[in-house]
Amino acid sequence: MLRVDVFTIFPELIEQYTSATILGRAHDLGLLEVTACDLRDGATDPRRTVDDTPFGGGAGMVLMPAPIYAAVEAREAAGGAPGPLIALVPQGPRFDQAAAERLADLDGFSLLCGRYEGIDQRVLDDLCDEQLSVGDVVLAGGELAALVVIEATARLVPGVLGNDASTTEESFQDGLLEHPQWTKPAEFRGMEVPAILRSGDHAKVAAWRRGLALRATMARRPDLIEARGGLTEDERSLLEDLARVEGSAESG
Repeated sequence: MLRVDVFTIFPELIEQYTSATILGRAHDLGLLEVTACDLRDGATDPRRTVDDTPFGGGAGMVLMPAPIYAAVEAREAAGGAPGPLIALVPQGPRFDQAAAERLADLDGFSLLCGRYEGIDQRVLDDLCDEQLSVGDVVLAGGELAALVVIEATARLVPGVLGNDASTTEESFQDGLLEHPQWTKPAEFRGMEVPAILRSGDHAKVAAWRRGLALRATMARRPDLIEARGGLTEDERSLLEDLARVEGSAESG
């Protein structure tokens, strides 16, 4: 079982989503346990205050350290808060498929959702083990980011998707975007499924799909190709074969 604790001021957002879709199914199968912990439970005043104005001036409010420490420590005392504790903030390294695979190999982890203008730096420096960002955007809070991390990670846990092969041929595996997909009917409004997919030749289909994945990645995410160290000779040959096959089909 993968255990995930989420520290947030909106626990209902986490609970509603993770009780549905594949995450709800994973919970029912005993493969995933997500606990939403309300940061306001760590507050000590009647209004359950968790934020205050920033030192040095500036717009907005900042999450205070005391309620966060109290909520995390209370959860740890109750046997929860699996480590590491990850803060979801725009300044963190970008969350990607490799990070999801790393987290999926753990028994569990905890997520701290930012809100307002951010989190007191002492929390990030002392309490949190790492930081993550889901992209170069600024959200109103970390709850959506937490759900992205949970779903991307949980679907890699064996048994969650039902068919574990589903995760082996998709975008960002082997540093490539996924190849295009078609389904029935074979012809729709004059548009036909490529003949090679109906050929029954699995080796040719696999090579053709990889060629399409390479070409799509080169066109849309050349940075992924660069990160892989460029194309190999075999991949260049594969792209040349793909171009020849398509040229023959068009001339025919």
